[in-house]
Amino acid sequence: MEQERTRVAVAGASGLIGSALVRSLTADGHEVVRLVRRAPRGADEVRWDPERGRVDAAGLAGCDAVVNLAGAGVGDRRWSDAYKKRIHDSRVHATAGLAKAVALLDEPPRVFVNGSAMGIYGETGDRVVDEGAPAGTGFLPELCVQWEAAASPAEEAGVRTVFPRTGLVVARGGGAWGRLFPLFLAGLGGRMGDGRQYWSYIALHDEVAAIRHLMDRDDLSGPFNLTAPEPLTNREITEAMGRVLRRPTLFAVPAPVLRTVLGEMAGDVLGSARVVPKRLLESGFTFAFPGIEDAIRAA
Repeated sequence: MEQERTRVAVAGASGLIGSALVRSLTADGHEVVRLVRRAPRGADEVRWDPERGRVDAAGLAGCDAVVNLAGAGVGDRRWSDAYKKRIHDSRVHATAGLAKAVALLDEPPRVFVNGSAMGIYGETGDRVVDEGAPAGTGFLPELCVQWEAAASPAEEAGVRTVFPRTGLVVARGGGAWGRLFPLFLAGLGGRMGDGRQYWSYIALHDEVAAIRHLMDRDDLSGPFNLTAPEPLTNREITEAMGRVLRRPTLFAVPAPVLRTVLGEMAGDVLGSARVVPKRLLESGFTFAFPGIEDAIRAA
């Protein structure tokens, strides 16, 4: 898709990954249509209501690709029942509405890229998992299964559908690392729990490049883990942050404190996810920042 100017619709265009993707696409001369909740202010915006699964399908006409990265932030607040419902609806209902709209277009897009997460695998301990691993159990794994299944109308209509299962994105502008950087820069960083849990990360630059790779390649469909090739433990990542930022990493946060502060979400901070990008590497994708120190410096 980089050889010619294309029209790409992006849901979640104001988020960490979405905004970076929009910048990348527009810098290369592609036309981007943003899905917005308010009244559109121009031809480059389309109205939608993600929680209700409603979208102005006419605005998607002529798009070569539709990319759905929308969803309430998983780490934005404690998981009350109400917020878990918002996390669910902002992904599952949004995906279902978009997939149905895509399927009904007279000329559907060449590809539907629907965001997902490595959380689908749940707790993996020291076990290395790739795209062939089964889904885990718990709120996030079950959410991810429903999230991907909601895209079935697009798949059934013959639209190539891709699920980037994103890991922890190393970036200063948001996500988990958006909270870690200020702590470490202030000299307050440290391991979480015993630090033995695996964190599967990816540099923001590589995340965007991988999404575009999946968009461009007409032979790629299904799930792809978007994580760096070598997952590291929380302890190893903590040490790398200290080295790169030249700060002490003495303030370990005990597991009971995390559970008190974060509630149910603490399970995902303390849990281990040793996820590798087998299918992405097999497709010929090359990481620009595969190592954690390079990813931290890039951020």
